[in-house]
Amino acid sequence: MRRLILYYVWGVLAAVCLLSACKSAKLSDAEEKQRIGEYFEAAAIYRKVYTKTPPAKRDLRGYIAFRMAECNRLINNTPRATSAYMNALRYKYPDTIVSLRLGQMYHKSGRYGEAIKYYNEYLTANPGSVLAFNGITGCEEAQKWKQNPTRYVVKRMDKFNSRRSEFSPMLYGENYDQLYFASTREPKQAANKDKEESTSAITGQRNNDFLLVKQDENGNWQAPIELEDEVNTEFDEGTPSFSPDGNTMYYTYCAQDPDGHRTSEIYISTRSSAKWGKGTRANIVNDSVTALGHPSISPDGKYLYFVSDAVGGFGGKDLFRARVAGNDFGPMENLGPEINTPGDEMFPYVRDSVTLYFASDGHPGMGGLDLFKATLDSTGHWQVENMKAPINSAGDDFGITFAGSREKGFFSSNRNDARGYDHLYSFELPIITVFIEGIVSDVDENPIEGATVRIVGRDGLNEKVLTKKDGTYRVELERDIRYVMMASARGYLNQNFELKTGPEEKNETYIVDFFLSPISRPVVIENIFYDFDKATLRPESKKALDEMIKMLNDNPNVTIELGAHTDRKGTDQYNERLAQRRAQSVVDYLIAGGIAQDRLEAKGYGESVPKTINKKMAKEFPFLKEGDVLTEEFIEQLPPEQQEIADQINRRTEFKVLRTNYNLF
Repeated sequence: MRRLILYYVWGVLAAVCLLSACKSAKLSDAEEKQRIGEYFEAAAIYRKVYTKTPPAKRDLRGYIAFRMAECNRLINNTPRATSAYMNALRYKYPDTIVSLRLGQMYHKSGRYGEAIKYYNEYLTANPGSVLAFNGITGCEEAQKWKQNPTRYVVKRMDKFNSRRSEFSPMLYGENYDQLYFASTREPKQAANKDKEESTSAITGQRNNDFLLVKQDENGNWQAPIELEDEVNTEFDEGTPSFSPDGNTMYYTYCAQDPDGHRTSEIYISTRSSAKWGKGTRANIVNDSVTALGHPSISPDGKYLYFVSDAVGGFGGKDLFRARVAGNDFGPMENLGPEINTPGDEMFPYVRDSVTLYFASDGHPGMGGLDLFKATLDSTGHWQVENMKAPINSAGDDFGITFAGSREKGFFSSNRNDARGYDHLYSFELPIITVFIEGIVSDVDENPIEGATVRIVGRDGLNEKVLTKKDGTYRVELERDIRYVMMASARGYLNQNFELKTGPEEKNETYIVDFFLSPISRPVVIENIFYDFDKATLRPESKKALDEMIKMLNDNPNVTIELGAHTDRKGTDQYNERLAQRRAQSVVDYLIAGGIAQDRLEAKGYGESVPKTINKKMAKEFPFLKEGDVLTEEFIEQLPPEQQEIADQINRRTEFKVLRTNYNLF
């Protein structure tokens, strides 16, 4: 892991002196390398010393194994760290911290069951351990998060990545069309550099430099190029953050002293003539011991957020902020226990005045560093939420940047890299679209152009749309909202509809078609059934009649006539009486359903008004043509099977509008 993670001071361990009599010179060399933060070289020496130490010297072997494990953990070589911690445990290293570390290593490897076992072992000896408790919680939650990931789409950005490490991307520019990040890749122009000069004893990789990626005029990302600006030096630079005007860069800088501690500091570079100048130290603290890094300037430029191991924190690395006053800074403010834990909180990203993103291995997570979103509520408290899978993984996930208010951007992760190297990933939360669309037609399914569809929702939507020539309409809605709709057109009765959109986070299109009844002509009420030769309504008529009640309620100023028609069989007088009783049965049902009696008239026509075939019916019954009138003479000319169909068409219940001004005056 070469992510400028402030190794220089933060990883230094106190020397254990219990076995000083047994230490060889080479062991002392490893300890000194570890003391000054050169973990890569220290781990290599410890490994050699370990293999040469006889198994009989169990205490010494356990001591060396633990120290080697710690160095490998700090350079993110999880497999070697896990193996070394197991050896320390095997040789009974006298510190229960080994169980915690093994829990963390298995956690980072996604082996949650084994991680929980070691966390529980550590809790037995240290019942109050927040790290172990949160570790167990994270292992349990991680399995649920993997099975039920969020809607974020994550992609590895191979165009940006190399065979080395890349981390902490930061979008730049008014259109977020530039991306800065740090990388340990070998620069093309540095092919002839001395290898020792470009390789870090801390991690075994080259020191980080800034790289830049730009979008072309079509919005396509180009290949990264190394900055040739003075801000890049032979030492480490990383984690950039830019002032609101884009002319100031805050970043982490780590110089190297061959004889002393490695200290990380926050530096400032100013942009001039499209070049970033040489960085200068930000005077946030006066001492040279306190490590600072991972700066993030707030969008209003008033506060600089950063990471520090300053005394008085909550353990590990904590997030702080300091007020910016020109080139000076106010006192450091710890963000408090809602953000900070006994673990490490790092890589802050301030999105707005109430939203902070950061990485942590102290809060419950999926393993290693997880990305978290913290929201400041109205009471001044932070509400912290794990970003879950697929943003987070069992590996280290950190250093997020957003393209402004859009739910898209980049972050870094070492997932699926056996060497523990970090790489860049893109993320995007696809926009959920919920639409309602359909066709407004008349009852004969002829599209109505220019009909009005009005939609009113509990989300405040109040919209009117006109149908197109083909009768179609389309309106965007929101999830989990109740809407009331009404379709209307000149010469037609209104029709209402209620819709509740689903709460699911997915794209959805609801289809609602309206069939408007004309005011100027009778309309057949489909699916009205009577007992044979009687006026008794059959139960299957209920749905159609209830829709009639709804239609009358949707149009409260309308009065109608209910007309019943029979076929040609039977005498005219009998058919007329039967039709009258049937029409009255429908009126009685509607009155029982709450419709005022004076809005309804019953009329029995018998066989006196044969049906005239319309376009829809002609399409349904090919032996009939539009305009045919189903008189007794016409029907008798048809074959017997077609006669039965024609008689069935004539047996119908219709309504027609009598008035449209009921109760208006």
